[in-house]
Amino acid sequence: MPAKRKSKDYIPVTVPFSAESPSAKASRAGEPEKKSAIEISSWANRVVWTDRMLNALSVGVRGGKWHALIDKVYRELNLFVSARKVVGKKGAAGVDRQSTEDFSEKEIAEIKQLYEQLRTGTYRPQAVRRVQIPKPGSKQTRPLGIPTVRDRVVQTALVNVIEPIFDNEFHERSFGFRHGRSCHDALRVVEELLETDHVFVVDADLQGYFDTIPKDRLLALVSEKISDRRVLDLVKRFLDQSILEELREWTPESGVPQGAVLSPLLSNLYLNELDHRMADLGYEMVRYADDFVILCRSQEQAELALEEVKRFVCEAGLTLHPEKTHIVDSRVNSFDFLGYSFRGKLRFPRAKSHQKMVDTIRRLTPRKSGQSLEATIVQINRVTVGWFSYFRHCTWNIFDKYDGMVRKRLRRQLLKRHRRNPQRLCRTHRWPNAYFSERGYRSLRLAHSAYVQSLDGTH
Repeated sequence: MPAKRKSKDYIPVTVPFSAESPSAKASRAGEPEKKSAIEISSWANRVVWTDRMLNALSVGVRGGKWHALIDKVYRELNLFVSARKVVGKKGAAGVDRQSTEDFSEKEIAEIKQLYEQLRTGTYRPQAVRRVQIPKPGSKQTRPLGIPTVRDRVVQTALVNVIEPIFDNEFHERSFGFRHGRSCHDALRVVEELLETDHVFVVDADLQGYFDTIPKDRLLALVSEKISDRRVLDLVKRFLDQSILEELREWTPESGVPQGAVLSPLLSNLYLNELDHRMADLGYEMVRYADDFVILCRSQEQAELALEEVKRFVCEAGLTLHPEKTHIVDSRVNSFDFLGYSFRGKLRFPRAKSHQKMVDTIRRLTPRKSGQSLEATIVQINRVTVGWFSYFRHCTWNIFDKYDGMVRKRLRRQLLKRHRRNPQRLCRTHRWPNAYFSERGYRSLRLAHSAYVQSLDGTH
């Protein structure tokens, strides 16, 4: 009689994105209802946004446009709060080579100068320094714009003023770069739609989105809600900033610099019409920045949705990537969204995310290493803890594979250092899994099991 296979019923295939731990439930106990993630009053900068302004935002302003905003941008307290935020992030220096530390040392003088320049209309943004950074899981690079610290402070002060105005108009299915919304929130909606038979997925990709947004059309969208000429002029100056890459300087005809404080808000604004158009037509679209999917119940509906997206893209002066835009039957083939790959009931890291993780593990565990095993494990844990926090909703057996890879690489290091093996033991017997746990390795599989148990059956 064959041996009875060990039951693994206690481990779900995947933990839903909607799963909630008892501690999270307890923190909400006694509350009438969870505070809305998009309630603007909960995050609007109160240095700028008074109760009277927030009330006007909810009931509407005369003519539908906001005026007299520039004084709120250059208010010294707003500039100070913005400077504290920029300095706290410790970003890189721009073309003027002024670091956040340099700015902080002369903060009062810098803020007074910015105040005076903005008040008198003499403020001029400097060029944006462009660098190329690697794409995750790829040998390709993408451009990143680095404005000067002074420009980042002014952009932050500007965002403090205008963000609530536009966020108030954004669709609830837009999740990118918005307060109280995260990637997991967007993934939760996708999962819920898949469970209600929305299995035909339009997986669309906007080619070079940030670099191709038409500036005139974007500025026109800003002017639909803001009539203050000086604020509009300030936005235009940021859109018209020149780019400096190595020794070459030019002014792009279109696009917003990736890396600028203002860019996420403006990029969301430009796709807001698409969000509302697709919702009004009855399509289930979920968007995070320029990454979006449309989930449909039939192939025909998906094809119609894709045609509507193509019409919008043509009207908006954008371009769909011909090779990366397609319709997928998620019951048969996988589609990628926000780092996850969905196929049927299964959830895995997408190929690029997987490759990035593999490359990181390999980089941290070379066969010849001058540091101790414990030091190597500390470095690995720093990576895997953050990785698990995001990918904890993957199908459970993926964590065994990563654990196996880490231990295999560590055993190779140990074999290089300890060649003598009088007892002729195999590697797994010389250094069993427990050996690495005792030296601090945090198993992803055990982390997943602990996470499942913490949910206390809510999945």
